[in-house]
Amino acid sequence: MAATITKTSISAETTKRLIEAGERAANEIGVPMVIAVVDESGVLKGFSRMDGAAQLSVDIAQDKAYTAISFSMPTHAWFDFIKNDPPLLHGIVKTPRLVVFGGGYPVEIDGKIVGGIGVSGGHYSQDMKVAEAALAALKG
Repeated sequence: MAATITKTSISAETTKRLIEAGERAANEIGVPMVIAVVDESGVLKGFSRMDGAAQLSVDIAQDKAYTAISFSMPTHAWFDFIKNDPPLLHGIVKTPRLVVFGGGYPVEIDGKIVGGIGVSGGHYSQDMKVAEAALAALKG
């Protein structure tokens, strides 16, 4: 049995690339956004609140990133997971930091989840588009 484990984490440079790509996408749709990136443990690694982005979006973006990394799945997948299960639907949504609507995604590099990104500021469908554009920038 191993006494330690090794984790792979998102780098500061990759975090910066995600945020910059997200800001470009937000500017293209004309919606100021908050973009948060967390490491593999859910700790904030990088953050941007664009001028004019809603104050409430600050915590929501961070919680979306945290939710995505905590379960290695996008935040929008949560609703489908719980919608037909009344105890979960009415109970788990009261869990602090859990977000069950779109805008949070795990960040995967070389087949390993290394962090999470959360975007908030528009309708969740807009948040998802901005997060997806940020993630696409890592592949290009």
